[in-house]
Amino acid sequence: MLLSDLISTLQLAVGPVILISGIGLILLSLTNRFGRIVDRTRQLSVEYRNTSEADQERILLELEILTVRAKVIRSSNFLAVLSVLLVSFIIIGLFGSALYHFTMTYILIILFISSIISLILSLFLFIYDLDLSLKALWIELPKGLAKSV
Repeated sequence: MLLSDLISTLQLAVGPVILISGIGLILLSLTNRFGRIVDRTRQLSVEYRNTSEADQERILLELEILTVRAKVIRSSNFLAVLSVLLVSFIIIGLFGSALYHFTMTYILIILFISSIISLILSLFLFIYDLDLSLKALWIELPKGLAKSV
Protein backbone atom coordinates (compact mmCIF):
# COMPACT_ATOMS: atom_id res chain seq x y z
CA MET A 1 0.00 0.00 0.00
CA LEU A 2 1.35 3.37 -0.99
CA LEU A 3 1.33 6.31 1.37
CA SER A 4 -0.97 8.22 -0.99
CA ASP A 5 -3.45 5.31 -0.87
CA LEU A 6 -3.32 5.31 2.93
CA ILE A 7 -3.92 9.07 3.09
CA SER A 8 -6.94 8.90 0.78
CA THR A 9 -8.34 5.96 2.77
CA LEU A 10 -7.89 7.88 6.02
CA GLN A 11 -9.70 10.82 4.47
CA LEU A 12 -12.60 8.53 3.51
CA ALA A 13 -12.71 7.08 7.01
CA VAL A 14 -13.04 10.47 8.74
CA GLY A 15 -16.75 10.74 7.94
CA PRO A 16 -17.69 7.42 9.52
CA VAL A 17 -15.54 8.20 12.57
CA ILE A 18 -17.45 11.46 13.07
CA LEU A 19 -20.70 9.50 12.79
CA ILE A 20 -19.49 7.15 15.52
CA SER A 21 -18.71 10.14 17.74
CA GLY A 22 -22.18 11.60 17.24
CA ILE A 23 -23.90 8.31 17.93
CA GLY A 24 -21.75 7.99 21.05
CA LEU A 25 -23.31 11.18 22.41
CA ILE A 26 -26.78 9.81 21.69
CA LEU A 27 -25.83 6.61 23.52
CA LEU A 28 -24.71 8.65 26.51
CA SER A 29 -28.09 10.33 26.66
CA LEU A 30 -29.94 7.03 26.26
CA THR A 31 -27.87 5.39 28.98
CA ASN A 32 -28.57 8.28 31.37
CA ARG A 33 -32.29 8.00 30.67
CA PHE A 34 -32.16 4.26 31.31
CA GLY A 35 -30.43 4.87 34.65
CA ARG A 36 -33.08 7.40 35.65
CA ILE A 37 -35.82 4.90 34.78
CA VAL A 38 -34.19 2.24 36.96
CA ASP A 39 -33.74 4.69 39.85
CA ARG A 40 -37.37 5.85 39.62
CA THR A 41 -38.60 2.25 39.49
CA ARG A 42 -36.68 1.39 42.65
CA GLN A 43 -38.01 4.49 44.38
CA LEU A 44 -41.62 3.69 43.44
CA SER A 45 -41.21 0.06 44.52
CA VAL A 46 -40.28 1.24 48.01
CA GLU A 47 -43.18 3.74 48.03
CA TYR A 48 -45.60 1.03 46.91
CA ARG A 49 -44.94 -1.01 50.04
CA ASN A 50 -45.46 1.98 52.35
CA THR A 51 -48.59 3.65 50.91
CA SER A 52 -52.34 3.32 50.99
CA GLU A 53 -54.32 1.28 48.49
CA ALA A 54 -55.39 4.36 46.52
CA ASP A 55 -51.80 5.48 46.08
CA GLN A 56 -50.74 1.95 45.18
CA GLU A 57 -52.97 2.10 42.07
CA ARG A 58 -51.26 5.28 40.89
CA ILE A 59 -47.83 3.80 41.60
CA LEU A 60 -48.68 0.62 39.69
CA LEU A 61 -49.75 2.69 36.67
CA GLU A 62 -46.50 4.59 36.78
CA LEU A 63 -44.49 1.37 37.22
CA GLU A 64 -46.18 -0.10 34.14
CA ILE A 65 -45.14 2.93 32.09
CA LEU A 66 -41.61 2.74 33.50
CA THR A 67 -41.40 -0.92 32.47
CA VAL A 68 -42.40 -0.05 28.92
CA ARG A 69 -39.96 2.88 28.92
CA ALA A 70 -37.11 0.62 30.05
CA LYS A 71 -37.83 -1.78 27.18
CA VAL A 72 -38.06 1.09 24.67
CA ILE A 73 -34.78 2.64 25.81
CA ARG A 74 -33.10 -0.78 25.79
CA SER A 75 -34.22 -1.26 22.18
CA SER A 76 -33.11 2.25 21.27
CA ASN A 77 -29.71 1.57 22.84
CA PHE A 78 -29.40 -1.69 20.93
CA LEU A 79 -30.17 0.01 17.60
CA ALA A 80 -27.70 2.83 18.29
CA VAL A 81 -24.96 0.33 19.18
CA LEU A 82 -25.81 -1.68 16.06
CA SER A 83 -25.41 1.51 14.03
CA VAL A 84 -21.94 2.07 15.52
CA LEU A 85 -20.97 -1.53 14.77
CA LEU A 86 -22.08 -1.20 11.15
CA VAL A 87 -20.10 2.03 10.77
CA SER A 88 -17.09 0.23 12.25
CA PHE A 89 -17.45 -2.46 9.61
CA ILE A 90 -17.51 0.30 6.98
CA ILE A 91 -14.18 1.60 8.24
CA ILE A 92 -12.69 -1.90 8.22
CA GLY A 93 -14.07 -2.42 4.72
CA LEU A 94 -12.54 0.84 3.49
CA PHE A 95 -9.11 -0.18 4.73
CA GLY A 96 -9.52 -3.77 3.54
CA SER A 97 -10.47 -2.70 0.03
CA ALA A 98 -7.57 -0.24 -0.12
CA LEU A 99 -5.09 -2.74 1.25
CA TYR A 100 -6.09 -5.72 -0.88
CA HIS A 101 -7.26 -3.74 -3.95
CA PHE A 102 -10.72 -5.18 -4.29
CA THR A 103 -14.01 -3.35 -4.70
CA MET A 104 -16.56 -3.52 -1.90
CA THR A 105 -18.70 -0.61 -3.02
CA TYR A 106 -22.09 -2.34 -2.77
CA ILE A 107 -21.29 -3.95 0.56
CA LEU A 108 -20.19 -0.57 1.98
CA ILE A 109 -23.36 1.08 0.63
CA ILE A 110 -25.53 -1.60 2.25
CA LEU A 111 -23.65 -1.23 5.55
CA PHE A 112 -24.04 2.56 5.47
CA ILE A 113 -27.77 2.45 4.67
CA SER A 114 -28.29 -0.18 7.37
CA SER A 115 -26.41 1.95 9.87
CA ILE A 116 -28.48 5.03 9.11
CA ILE A 117 -31.76 3.07 9.25
CA SER A 118 -30.72 1.65 12.62
CA LEU A 119 -29.91 5.14 13.86
CA ILE A 120 -33.24 6.50 12.63
CA LEU A 121 -35.17 3.72 14.37
CA SER A 122 -33.20 4.37 17.55
CA LEU A 123 -34.15 8.04 17.41
CA PHE A 124 -37.83 7.22 16.82
CA LEU A 125 -37.79 5.03 19.92
CA PHE A 126 -36.12 7.88 21.80
CA ILE A 127 -39.01 10.18 20.81
CA TYR A 128 -41.50 7.51 21.89
CA ASP A 129 -39.77 7.33 25.28
CA LEU A 130 -40.16 11.08 25.67
CA ASP A 131 -43.90 10.69 25.08
CA LEU A 132 -44.10 7.89 27.63
CA SER A 133 -42.24 9.97 30.19
CA LEU A 134 -44.90 12.67 29.86
CA LYS A 135 -47.63 10.08 30.43
CA ALA A 136 -45.88 9.01 33.62
CA LEU A 137 -45.61 12.65 34.68
CA TRP A 138 -49.35 13.15 34.17
CA ILE A 139 -50.03 10.22 36.49
CA GLU A 140 -47.81 11.82 39.13
CA LEU A 141 -49.42 15.27 38.94
CA PRO A 142 -52.67 16.16 40.70
CA LYS A 143 -55.70 15.70 38.39
CA GLY A 144 -56.44 19.39 37.81
CA LEU A 145 -52.83 20.26 37.09
CA ALA A 146 -52.23 17.34 34.73
CA LYS A 147 -54.77 18.67 32.21
CA SER A 148 -53.02 22.02 31.91
CA VAL A 149 -49.65 20.48 31.03
